[in-house]
Amino acid sequence: MPQTKVVFYQEKDGTVPTLEWLDGIPAKAQLKCLAKLERLKQEGHQLRRPEADLLRDKIYELRSSLQGVHYRILYFFHGNVAAVVSHGIVKEDRVPPVEIARAIERRKNFETNPKAHTFEER
Repeated sequence: MPQTKVVFYQEKDGTVPTLEWLDGIPAKAQLKCLAKLERLKQEGHQLRRPEADLLRDKIYELRSSLQGVHYRILYFFHGNVAAVVSHGIVKEDRVPPVEIARAIERRKNFETNPKAHTFEER
């Protein structure tokens, strides 16, 4: 099975919300989240609970926890690409609807113009 390419959503102004968020969480949580992104790269559509789950409207979540804090990374599939569009720290077992709505909006932006909304390391 070929690897899934994982890309990060970039806003029109060049900011990359999920990377900024990752930089601001504790180092151990960062490592766990990066490990989940690697699992997504390896497993793609085959990744299932407890590591990943479909939320709604083509938006999936990567699930990671550390010391009772739930870290979530939201993504969707665009062909062979998993586009990471949002993130969050969840106190309950559910991702807040506002975060899912943000992810859906970013998914639509990405699908309209993938090149403009794909972060490229420089």
